[in-house]
Amino acid sequence: DNIKHLIGKPNFEVIRHDVVEPILLEVDQIYHLACPASPIHYKYNPVKTIKTSVLGTLNMLGMAKRVKARFLLSSTSEVYGDPLQHPQTEEYWGNVNPIGERACYDEGKRVAETLSFDYYREHGIEIRVARIFNTYGPKMSLDDGRVVSNFLAQALRGTPMTIYGDGKQTRSFQYISDLVAGLVALMDGDHTGPINIGNPGEFTMLELAEMIKEVVAPQLPPSVPAPTIVFKENTSDDPQKRKPDITKAKTLLKWEPKVALRDGLGRMIEDFKTRLGL
Repeated sequence: DNIKHLIGKPNFEVIRHDVVEPILLEVDQIYHLACPASPIHYKYNPVKTIKTSVLGTLNMLGMAKRVKARFLLSSTSEVYGDPLQHPQTEEYWGNVNPIGERACYDEGKRVAETLSFDYYREHGIEIRVARIFNTYGPKMSLDDGRVVSNFLAQALRGTPMTIYGDGKQTRSFQYISDLVAGLVALMDGDHTGPINIGNPGEFTMLELAEMIKEVVAPQLPPSVPAPTIVFKENTSDDPQKRKPDITKAKTLLKWEPKVALRDGLGRMIEDFKTRLGL
């Protein structure tokens, strides 16, 4: 559904392919975005997750080398793990559990960054590395498993919003259009990175849940109960804080996020309501 409006356009083609397997294409730029980013999805098949980040990245870098394409890696704020620095700058090396349940994703992306810079140093590949922070927006899967879509889907369905832990852990949320603008600015610019692409507005999970309650409650039909919150035991290795330092993005790319969280939630709610038939 997310790309059906593009089908049939002369400058758009869909190829169903597993990035873990090699592929031959002629391209000028490669946006290597492959990999599940939601914990429930990447932990479902951890070996496949790390193969996507390692073998998939090797295949895409090999293609970039062959056709002399510019290569952008969608890395992640998860390379910082449960950070001891706050906010996180690109110079911070991170605090990651290499054998934890999240390591397939965290360490996979760290290896992908290593591979990218090794191809850059050894083969002269033009690389761009983006460290993407939490992103949300319309067309996310209703069962995506990440916190914004989880809270919205639960609130709109009339089921309690689930907070894992005490709700004091923080995240920074950027709207999808801001992310896309940041990635394009990085790809088209002159800087390899890594560069943080995120919104430095920081919210606890409890603050996010309360904001969603405020925004959703007036829009619910009478048959759907008002949003409530339940607390459950937290998952392992859940980072306690997350906030990007975007000084490099602002200085080098002339980029910074434009969409405030409350405004972005409003746009996302309309999409979710349509798909839920509300």
